Amino acid sequence: MSTVAMNIAKMIDMLPENDQLFAEEFVRKLVLAWDPDFTKATPDEIASMKEAEESGFVPEDEIDWNNLEKYAD
Repeated sequence: MSTVAMNIAKMIDMLPENDQLFAEEFVRKLVLAWDPDFTKATPDEIASMKEAEESGFVPEDEIDWNNLEKYAD
């Protein structure tokens, strides 16, 4: 979790429960406005995907599920 996110969480935790619920709803609306289908990748997600792709990652549609023995080490 980023430092900014942790600071926000700490501040929200200081609020009364009713205000915490309001803050949660407000953040949800911000995220939905930014990405209504949850399809955008954050910088951390982009880095994770790049790392996976460069690590020998094999997309599922490229796997020959009937001949898995060819992938054995």
